[in-house]
Amino acid sequence: MLVLFETAAGYAIFKVLNESKLQQVDCLYKEFETPEKANKIVKLKHFEKFQDTTEALAAATALVEGKLGKSLKKVLKKVVAKEAHEQLAISDAKLGGVIKEKLDLSCVHSPAVAELMRCIRGQMESLITGLPPREMSAMSLGLAHSLSRYKLKFSPDKVDTMIVQAISLLDDLDKELNNYIMRCREWYGWHFPELGKVITDNLAYCKSVRKIGDRTNVAGSDLSDILPEEIEVEVKLAAEISMGTEVSEEDIGNIRHLCDQVVEISEYRAQLYDYLKNRMMAIAPNLTVMVGELVGARLISHAGSLLNLAKHPASTVQILGAEKALFRALKTRKDTPKYGLIYHASLVGQTTAKNKGKISRMLAAKAALAIRYDALGEDTNAEMGAENRAKLEARLRQLEDKGIRRISGTGKAMAKETPKKKKKKKKDKKAEEKMEEPKEEEVVAVTEVRWKLKF
Repeated sequence: MLVLFETAAGYAIFKVLNESKLQQVDCLYKEFETPEKANKIVKLKHFEKFQDTTEALAAATALVEGKLGKSLKKVLKKVVAKEAHEQLAISDAKLGGVIKEKLDLSCVHSPAVAELMRCIRGQMESLITGLPPREMSAMSLGLAHSLSRYKLKFSPDKVDTMIVQAISLLDDLDKELNNYIMRCREWYGWHFPELGKVITDNLAYCKSVRKIGDRTNVAGSDLSDILPEEIEVEVKLAAEISMGTEVSEEDIGNIRHLCDQVVEISEYRAQLYDYLKNRMMAIAPNLTVMVGELVGARLISHAGSLLNLAKHPASTVQILGAEKALFRALKTRKDTPKYGLIYHASLVGQTTAKNKGKISRMLAAKAALAIRYDALGEDTNAEMGAENRAKLEARLRQLEDKGIRRISGTGKAMAKETPKKKKKKKKDKKAEEKMEEPKEEEVVAVTEVRWKLKF
């Protein structure tokens, strides 16, 4: 039996000297405790060293993908093909199938082979002669760096990760902002409750509180850069008749610090939203045009990556995000949901409740095409998305105005044939009426018979 052993420095082919030892898998490690014992079990037959890191990287990527690389094919033809009657022990069953198909070599993969590989790796320095340990470790480190860089560069999910993280962070910031603003309104409301009713905008409220501080300072504060003139007047009037309690300077200081946090987080959220919008237009422009950057980012985040989302059919894209409702409906035998995350798209939001299901289905179908075009296409323009969105908007107007109308050739033909059929029916009815009208002689005869029967 021959053994194919892959290292960072090259390919090694070993000859198994005592195959009977492989039957005792649990005790095999004892035969490799020392280099002397290991050399009695296996012997190096051939070692093909890589010329440089590029060749090593190509060989490593081929092995990871289960493919037969050029260098490996060359080694197998050169060494193993001469002893075709021998079995070849390999560590990957998928690679063994490829070798058997292309080179017609008998390959073996079993727990005993896996244990043998582990034992050879433990005594690799002594079994592979002519290769210094320092050089081996340097080549291993170089190959590890090159392989990691290659995977990062060609990973289809590497860019999507930025979108997934950005939309998750955006949702977290929204939750935190809501909590902070609610706490700020409740906290400052004890001192100046009327301010919350006058200023409805949360960010303007926090900026005003930060600038005013104590309500007694409202009269001397200039809020024109934050509030419109009429609202500023209302705030000053409300401060004069406020029913709030008095608070200390320390309390005002803590409230102001909380307002600073709200303003900073709001500014960072706006910056993050712009970053997400630019990322979405760069990675999935057609999907962004169809459903918007936020809904598109949430769909990508829910699927895990743009490539995973492209594998979903339109029906799955339509209800993505409503899995709980779907399984609840299936369990209780009720109507399944018509939309999930796609409900928040502007096209679905602007239609009436009656047509939301239809628009969701049509939007999901077009969005699925846009996703596949973005994930697998080479172009980076948004022409297809804009064209499909225009079609959907036209369809939406048609549904909202006059409903669904048939405009095909058969429909026109049916419309033309209908009046003729009606005319024919009218003629047939008149003919039947004429046939059914009795003659005057028959009427006279019938009346005479009736009179005779009566008397």
